[in-house]
Amino acid sequence: MKRTVKIIIGFLTISVVVIILYSADDVAILESTTKNANTPQREITRKQLRFEVKLLAVDSNEACEIADFNNDGILDISAGRNWYAGPDYAPRPLRDIGEFGIDYMENNGEHAIDMDGDGWTDILAGTFMPTEVSWYKNPGKEALKIGKLWTRNTLQETAPDNEITYLRDFDGDNKPEYVANSWVEKNEQLIWKIETDVADQSMRKCTVGSENGHGIGFGDINGDDREDILFQNGWYERPEGNPLTQTWTLHSDWDWKHSSCPMIVTDLNGDGMNDVINGSAHNYGVYWMEQLASKEGKTQWKKHIIDDSWSQAHTLAWEDLDGDGTKDLITGKRVRGHSGKDPGSEEPPVMYYYTWDKKTKIFTRRIIAEGVGTGLFIRTADLDKNGKLDIVVSGKSGTYLMLNE
Repeated sequence: MKRTVKIIIGFLTISVVVIILYSADDVAILESTTKNANTPQREITRKQLRFEVKLLAVDSNEACEIADFNNDGILDISAGRNWYAGPDYAPRPLRDIGEFGIDYMENNGEHAIDMDGDGWTDILAGTFMPTEVSWYKNPGKEALKIGKLWTRNTLQETAPDNEITYLRDFDGDNKPEYVANSWVEKNEQLIWKIETDVADQSMRKCTVGSENGHGIGFGDINGDDREDILFQNGWYERPEGNPLTQTWTLHSDWDWKHSSCPMIVTDLNGDGMNDVINGSAHNYGVYWMEQLASKEGKTQWKKHIIDDSWSQAHTLAWEDLDGDGTKDLITGKRVRGHSGKDPGSEEPPVMYYYTWDKKTKIFTRRIIAEGVGTGLFIRTADLDKNGKLDIVVSGKSGTYLMLNE
């Protein structure tokens, strides 16, 4: 028997109200021009994707990765203390991770990379409070079979108070750099060049600017075809030439408190200027910022609420889940951000995806899984090789694999 749930989503400015009716098979959207309008509404019905949800582990780890760690041609998952070999995804030991506070583990990013060039994918990992960045050596075929722990190697002392870490190729040499976001506004924004062509692996410090703040994004803000760095209080304009050796220009154009990690930079409305999709990482709301014409050298933005009915949209992903050629917004409730002190923290966790209609400029919400929350990352890949993107998350509700059927 089908069960229908009604959810009302309000838009901030004179925009639209979207009422979504969920069932197992379809989604109905009713839209009006204003929040309290009594005008006639039109209904659109679309199919909803189905996901098989697999719980892999329960702990406080909030980072995960997807890669072929045992070189068998099948994608695997890593998530904190364990890695999970496909296609059964039973837990196998990877590393020990420290705990702190009430419900945190020292893992704010784990990234697949072959650090020593031996053909086996290793893990590069960051931490919240400590300054060291470490990598864990993949022990290889025979050791993986018997569950050997991966050897830890300290790569570099960097900076404390890190919200999240990423690998990203800034200089175009097909080798990623390490970048961290800090919630401390006075901390420098840094990029670290990973040096793997030396006897002892290390990282070289490259300074972007003297300011930081919760949230980070990557994309071209000013239309010069160069990828800039966004953060809570503005954006750093990437210079011409090598971005690791030259000065970036800070533009303090906004104050988007507790922005998501990442913010998504994309031209949603097709006007030739990139917009920004953002989440309130420690409050209610998912929204997009429409870029308008600049005034007096400063970018201008108009806020559109996508959904303000749930809180802690700490992480976002922008991928084509339904295979229609248009990317979808994937997000969900981070579980117990700030150890349960955030608004709405005790509300049930849930994962959503939102489809975007460029013509009507409407995001439509659909459920991926109830009872499943996010941590710091949403990873996607076709793990079961059925031609559809699957989803992996790790958070304080557990590590989950959601197979797109």
